[in-house]
Amino acid sequence: MTTDFLSQLNIKTELTRDLLTTFIRGEMDRIGIKKAILGLSGGLDSALCAYLAAEALGKENVILVSMPYRMSSKESVEHARLAATSLDVTTYYEIDISQQVDAYFASETTPEPSSESQRQNRQGNKMARERMSILYDLSYHHNALVLGTSNKSELLLGYGTIFGDLASAINPLGDLYKTQVFQLSEFMGVPEPICTKPPSADLWEGQSDEHELGASYAMLDQILILLVDMRCTRGEVIGYGFEESLVDMCLNRMRTNQFKRLPPVIAKLSQRTIGKDFRYSRDWGT
Repeated sequence: MTTDFLSQLNIKTELTRDLLTTFIRGEMDRIGIKKAILGLSGGLDSALCAYLAAEALGKENVILVSMPYRMSSKESVEHARLAATSLDVTTYYEIDISQQVDAYFASETTPEPSSESQRQNRQGNKMARERMSILYDLSYHHNALVLGTSNKSELLLGYGTIFGDLASAINPLGDLYKTQVFQLSEFMGVPEPICTKPPSADLWEGQSDEHELGASYAMLDQILILLVDMRCTRGEVIGYGFEESLVDMCLNRMRTNQFKRLPPVIAKLSQRTIGKDFRYSRDWGT
């Protein structure tokens, strides 16, 4: 069976860079804000977003924030510093979030996790939301727009924390699959140690994105591009040789995590309900 779909995962890197930097500048101009802010995890997605923002706005208009937890790997902290140093940004923060996260879980009124898995997931979600809380506070202080760093693979599979790392004002990476993020990062000169390390949200020791998802991004992206971009049926995707269980996992995650990709649903009571009937151009009033 043909494998032409694989070529669709290959992007024109120079054109993609130009489109995304133009997108960032255009949205910033539309809103009327000159500075951008984003969290640097030490991983590839946030590093690429920082590189795009610096090229689009100038390094003096980009604020980078590293927010390690006490169990964050030394490598993640070092790679966040590496990205900030390589860009020579004017404003870089390193803020440890251990105290506030630990204080919450140490509180007598905070319910105990029912399992180790729940403990890890609750702690990971709390860390993600704590970081976004800090980013939005600093965005107010600097009058800067928060840039999102979630890629298309993560968004489709719901691999992120709602109101945590999934929160942002604009997202330059949201239509790039993870394998395309690798391509663009190499083209833009993101430091090699960041480009080559295994993807990890670094939420706990030894955590791996691909282990949690059950397959490599290279494999998952092939399935996703067939399901989403080429609108293939489940049977057609399986016909390409992919395991039924893996295809079903992708379909199930896409369906059950749709709520993460949408604004909150408002119960309709009046004639003109926000989001249903109260519809204006997205840049109405700006």
